[in-house]
Amino acid sequence: MSKKISIDPITRLEGHGKIEIFLDDDGGVENAYLQVPELKGFEQFSIDRPVEEMPRITPRICGVCPMAHHMASTKAADAVYNVKPTETAEKIRRLVYNAYILEDHLLHFFFLGGPDFVVTPSAPPGERNILGVVAKVGKEIGLEVIKTRRQIREIVTHLFGRIIHPVGGLPGGVSKPLTEEKRQEFLQKCKDAVGFAMEAINIFNKIVLDNDEYVKLVTGDIYKHNTYYMGLVDDKNRVNFYDGKVRVVDPEGNEITKFSGLDYLDVVSEHVEPWSYMKFPYLKDIGWKGFTDGKESGVMRVAPLARLNVSDSMPTDKAQQEFERMYDVLGKKPAHNTLAFHWARLIEALYAAEKMVELLEDETITSDDIRNIPTDTPEEGVGIVEAARGTLIHHYQTDKKGIITAANLLVATVFNSAAMSLSIEKAAKKLITKGKLDDGLLNMVEMAFRAYDPCLACATHSLPGNTPLIINIHQNKDIIKTIRRD
Repeated sequence: MSKKISIDPITRLEGHGKIEIFLDDDGGVENAYLQVPELKGFEQFSIDRPVEEMPRITPRICGVCPMAHHMASTKAADAVYNVKPTETAEKIRRLVYNAYILEDHLLHFFFLGGPDFVVTPSAPPGERNILGVVAKVGKEIGLEVIKTRRQIREIVTHLFGRIIHPVGGLPGGVSKPLTEEKRQEFLQKCKDAVGFAMEAINIFNKIVLDNDEYVKLVTGDIYKHNTYYMGLVDDKNRVNFYDGKVRVVDPEGNEITKFSGLDYLDVVSEHVEPWSYMKFPYLKDIGWKGFTDGKESGVMRVAPLARLNVSDSMPTDKAQQEFERMYDVLGKKPAHNTLAFHWARLIEALYAAEKMVELLEDETITSDDIRNIPTDTPEEGVGIVEAARGTLIHHYQTDKKGIITAANLLVATVFNSAAMSLSIEKAAKKLITKGKLDDGLLNMVEMAFRAYDPCLACATHSLPGNTPLIINIHQNKDIIKTIRRD
């Protein structure tokens, strides 16, 4: 019997990775690792670039969540120049940012994570995809998914130029106003999106919550970790994707700290491991205690469930009703059920749609006052937003001409990296016994990371900014020289 099981590549996520599972002599799981072999060193690419170019450069990190990097970078540029966007510019930014959250969350539920529930975890691999989902829920729903995402993406394209690599954010504002004609057109599309977001939640209710086996899976111990949670909240401790303070709560839900801007350096540190290009952030005051959960561990989680866990409520009515119902079913707040990230994601999609309607019902969003021109000498700034996958931090230092001298990107998936490793290891140990496994069981191990909706393309950054490299020079079969760069 093989002592090693490889899931390579892992599937239905953004980026590339593999899971290595090591068995003991009895066929049980001794350990399991999420290994990320790809590297993107954008911190180093940023050096010597003008800071106002960063909102156009950093979206190239990832084609799935470019808006998150664009907006974090734009806010960091605001901070570097000490300039605030106009009220209208901020409303337009919030509009396009909620559009990004909505369409991204729908993408994950119907295309990436949802097939595990809608089609079932043990279905043949060829059916665990959007086609399998459509076969289960009906062609009309599939067409509605495509239509809703297309219409929401049109809002982003119109205002910010491109959906993949947006260019609308500028230090102090945005590049294009919203006309009254487009306001009315987009308002109707967003009202339709609210209806479809409700329909997506109804699908989850019927397929997952009405299925006792699925409810046990969601609420059971296989996919559960007691961790700290982190996410942006407004001044009333409600979910906010674009702005506010980052709130951290412990496994019992007690507030540990709130921070903004450069204060993140006092709260978060980063750990590295030799087997992955992902960094592992942890809470500095607690320290790195290894891959373990609980109150004594500095491991934290971000993303939809974490955002709801750190918040006291949702800012919109329909989302608040679903927020309350989720915690009624899960039984406590904060909820530690990893698979509940899928549920929280749909509640956030509903909130994003409602928020877009609210913004577009405000006629002042069509004002031409869309930018404050920077006048201060640039120096240093931090931009923080909630990406679909969690808290995202861009930190830039510049010279007096605004040329980048140092950059640090703390990416959402990185904040979840330690927790994902924990989740994969626990799922593997619970599901694989005596060496018995099949494709369905291995898919259930993958479900442990899919709930986080990871973006490994965004997450892989080497701490020193160099690619660790080992070159062995052979003469015949003998190694005569080894060259290392760590």
